[in-house]
Amino acid sequence: MRNKYLSTLTTPAVEEAQVESYGHARPVFDRAAEQLLGPDEIQFIAERDSFYLGSVGETGWPYIQHRGGPKGFLRVISNTQLAFGDYNGNRQLLTTGNVAKTDRVSLFLMNYPVRERLKIIGHAHVLGAEEAREIALELIVPAGAKIERVFVIDVVGFDWNCPKYITPRFTREEVAEAVAPLHARIAELEAELKRRDHKEPSA
Repeated sequence: MRNKYLSTLTTPAVEEAQVESYGHARPVFDRAAEQLLGPDEIQFIAERDSFYLGSVGETGWPYIQHRGGPKGFLRVISNTQLAFGDYNGNRQLLTTGNVAKTDRVSLFLMNYPVRERLKIIGHAHVLGAEEAREIALELIVPAGAKIERVFVIDVVGFDWNCPKYITPRFTREEVAEAVAPLHARIAELEAELKRRDHKEPSA
């Protein structure tokens, strides 16, 4: 699958840049007969509460937006297809319009605490909520949000990235979980101090 990702994105200009910088181009072999998300990718996607989505408009300019929701809001429909709900929001519909003309999209999924990232490319199409009712019913939606459209992405390829320059970041929930033992220990020590204060005789 990684070969499919790289072979799709490696153009003659990319190879020229590699030769100019390093003296040779990296060999890329397109050996993937099918574009299948494996267990590692499926689990990683299911645990994400956000991702970045790139599309290209009619003017040729790229547009990147952040998508967020409860864990699992980006749903794996099959090992070749993803879906997520488009909620009521600012009504700009930039990605929706872009996809209507150029269906190529790129997804960037991050796990900041463990410094992992998964890149996915594919072809996207947008369906109305009623048109995609069966899919919409399976999607996880943030409290108070309403699905107006459903994005369905046919996966072309994916690749895992080197963690070298990923800065670890943590959500409130992750921080709370990490410091919970410290709070418990502080409470325990405070209780012990109170017990000692009560035991000490007055002067």
